[in-house]
Amino acid sequence: MGEVKTETVDTLRGLSVGEPSVVEGLMGVLLENLEDSGLDRRAHGLVRLAALIALDAPPAAYLGQVAFARDAGVTAEEVLGVLVAVGPLVGMPRAIAAAPELLRALGLPVAPGAARRAGASACGTPAGPGRSP
Repeated sequence: MGEVKTETVDTLRGLSVGEPSVVEGLMGVLLENLEDSGLDRRAHGLVRLAALIALDAPPAAYLGQVAFARDAGVTAEEVLGVLVAVGPLVGMPRAIAAAPELLRALGLPVAPGAARRAGASACGTPAGPGRSP
């Protein structure tokens, strides 16, 4: 395997933990998508949170998206509202798996029994397509 540039490794590592400076570097793509969507920042942030929950996104994905939504004026109560609204559509295992990630992204304490996911969502189901437990 060829040598990998340090910048590539640093970017991937930063993304894997939701490092703000790396995520902000990719904000250009987000802002372009925001403009193309025709939605205001709040609605865009809420829709993207719903998509993360539906996709059973990895924990780091929630950090940047919740920060974007909060910057757009989305409240913690509205974040909960998104989870409640999509729960019946995506299933309880995904909703349960998303809850501690949303708490962490909001900077709120997580219940002791809600350990960080490591490839599996709540109730022991696989974390999503192409991911193994």
